[in-house]
Amino acid sequence: MSETSLVVELTVLVLAIFLGFEVISKVPTMLHTPLMSGTNFIHGIVIVGAIMVLGFADDGFTKAIGFVAMVLASANVVGGWFVTDRMLEMFKRRPEDRK
Repeated sequence: MSETSLVVELTVLVLAIFLGFEVISKVPTMLHTPLMSGTNFIHGIVIVGAIMVLGFADDGFTKAIGFVAMVLASANVVGGWFVTDRMLEMFKRRPEDRK
């Protein structure tokens, strides 16, 4: 990897971190849980990327990074599903007691 591409990649990383922090800090508290729930659920895309990295990995370090990415993304998908399911349960009507 050349020095120029490393600088470009680090610049993109820093800008993405800054932009992500600014966007999330502007979200109202009421919308934070649904937004994060959906975002975590979309991590399925990260799982596909991690599988691709694992498929093309040549060395142990790349395989380890791909595996860790897949495990963390899977945890986010499962967590997003549970939070979304719990939020949807709050909006269901409760059956009225019939006497």
